[in-house]
Amino acid sequence: MKNHLFRDRAPITEAGWEEIEKEARRTLRALLAARRVVDFKGPLGWGASDVELGRADPIDSPPAAAKVQARLRRIQPLVELRIPFEMSRSELDAIDRGARDPDLDAVTAAAREIAVAEDRAIFHGYDAAQISGICQVRAKEAVSLGGSHADYPDAVAAALKQLRDEGVEGPFAVVLSEQLYKDLTARTDGGYPILSHVQRLIDGNVHAAPGLDGGLVISLRGGDFELSVGQDFSIGYLDHDAERVRLYIEESFTFLVLSAQAAVPLDAGGTAGATKGRR
Repeated sequence: MKNHLFRDRAPITEAGWEEIEKEARRTLRALLAARRVVDFKGPLGWGASDVELGRADPIDSPPAAAKVQARLRRIQPLVELRIPFEMSRSELDAIDRGARDPDLDAVTAAAREIAVAEDRAIFHGYDAAQISGICQVRAKEAVSLGGSHADYPDAVAAALKQLRDEGVEGPFAVVLSEQLYKDLTARTDGGYPILSHVQRLIDGNVHAAPGLDGGLVISLRGGDFELSVGQDFSIGYLDHDAERVRLYIEESFTFLVLSAQAAVPLDAGGTAGATKGRR
């Protein structure tokens, strides 16, 4: 039990916590896409504040020590994300009585919100947290998905060629915005599913990502993109009254682009039916 989460102060039984955590895990597992295609480091613990970058910059010498050379090491700070939500005490009582259909919509919504936030930081950057996103740093190399979903295979093939021309090896994966993925699964080309065509091109998986705008072709060879997590998704307690218990989902993390050339964004600007991921 993590003391800083103050879970022991919450009027929630073991059965209640189990249902809340089960729903949060289910939602996070279904929605988190970036973790499937980047390297994961951690959990490093709540006390972790930064990751070392292995670089240093010269700074002024200490006072009255002009001959002393000084260098300041670079670090990447971790950002803390927290999404508050509420649970009805009557619903928690129902869980304790064995209800098999508890109302956990608030848990689902909070888990979705924080999952999308992490993915958007990884794919599109988060300036305030000093995070550069994969699509952000590779925007100039983006390949257009074309004017219709039938153009997807050609776009993916062009992105794969670009990656291989830069010496980037596979295996590869494709990540698409949630709406583009849904549209793609419903379309065929001459009776053959377009999604299956794309999967054959990369000999791998196509992932849906609610936090992504457009798409991305990315190498899974490893060592190119690193997600460092301090505290992984955890649920904590804020306060309660006679009707409600206020909780939150929290994590700390940062993200590094180590080899930008290992991914090519797919621009959905001209694709019919394309919609941007949730911000």
